[in-house]
Amino acid sequence: MIDTWVALESGADPGERIGELRRAHEAFTATGRLERRVRAVVGESWRRSARARVSPDSTARVELTDGDLGSYRDEHPLARVMPLFRELMGAFVSDGEHLLAVCDAQSLLLWVEGHPGTRRRAGRLNFVPGARWSESAMGTNAPGTAVALDRPVQVFATEHFSRPVQPWTCAAAPVHDPHTGRLLGAVDITGGNGLAHPHSLAFVQAVACAAESRLALLAPPDRSPVQLGALGRDEALLVVEGRKVRLSRRHSEILVLLARHPEGLTGDELVIALYENESVTPVTLRAELSRLRHLLGPALLLSRPYRLATPVDTDFDTVARRLASGATTAAMSGYAGPLLPASLAPGVVRLRRRLEDQLRDALIARGDPGLLSDWAYSPWGQDDLRVWQALASVLPREQRPAALTRVRELDTWQGGG
Repeated sequence: MIDTWVALESGADPGERIGELRRAHEAFTATGRLERRVRAVVGESWRRSARARVSPDSTARVELTDGDLGSYRDEHPLARVMPLFRELMGAFVSDGEHLLAVCDAQSLLLWVEGHPGTRRRAGRLNFVPGARWSESAMGTNAPGTAVALDRPVQVFATEHFSRPVQPWTCAAAPVHDPHTGRLLGAVDITGGNGLAHPHSLAFVQAVACAAESRLALLAPPDRSPVQLGALGRDEALLVVEGRKVRLSRRHSEILVLLARHPEGLTGDELVIALYENESVTPVTLRAELSRLRHLLGPALLLSRPYRLATPVDTDFDTVARRLASGATTAAMSGYAGPLLPASLAPGVVRLRRRLEDQLRDALIARGDPGLLSDWAYSPWGQDDLRVWQALASVLPREQRPAALTRVRELDTWQGGG
């Protein structure tokens, strides 16, 4: 059985495996039928690629060039660890005629370096700085899939969804902000079939870990002059150098999304995150952003892509950081309620549900009656059956009847019978 994240079993014949996967790929693109010989991680990625209507003959689109690319790279957090990437990977890349690539959290390639001949061949596929290699644009590929899954992944030859990319093999690992846990992008190594060895995946994982350690040393956490409070509020409160600004609901949604994506979002990405189920033109979004820029000042809201010029401390990121470090009590103390609870913007809804689920799971795992009671008796937790069940199971016997009554009410009301 092939490991989920490693492309080839030890001793497997690459040529035979390429043939198997080519036949499986052709069957999938023709009929949508997925064969068992395809690794689960690859099969799931093929399905996502098909749902995104990626063509098997797709070519990457270059979105940033020249000065725009240079300024974006200079401002990106991963620019600070590019010397480390070159130091750790330079000899391996050069000796093996491979490529070192680094992308942002939207799989936009920021740097592609390595053997000149290999770079020329990759350039014919637009595997170049400024091109977007997300799954939704190019289908299954190591940097795009690593970002989509937020974990290391190796993609071997005909496992790539795009046929022009199938002569290549790549391995990539995500890199996170060590203080917030936010995904910054991924580091990738791309080349020939020799990279299908498990050591390639382990190597790129180790490089990503080293980068996060270096970022922790280079960027000690300082409190930003900009704070955003959006938990338990329909209208977020922005504090800029002591000046308080109450935002409209739409501006609140935009600020939450941009604060969560410091690398920036394109206009199309913002439209999808804000208006996915509405018929909205980009003109509407530009008008909202123009009003927001007038409110905040032109120095804070930048464009191409849309992003905030300075880091923002948010109450929802604070809760997420505390959860990630195991500080469940501190996380609960900072949770003032759901993120923009009235918002129907798809991007905000996803962030809200993710944070709620993470905090709920942590409370249930902790099993502390006080913390579970705080959630169960809150406005947002009074109908939460899972939490009421967990609370009933840990309360002292004499305090249990009221909780059990509420469990029965919710079970009946929610269709449990």
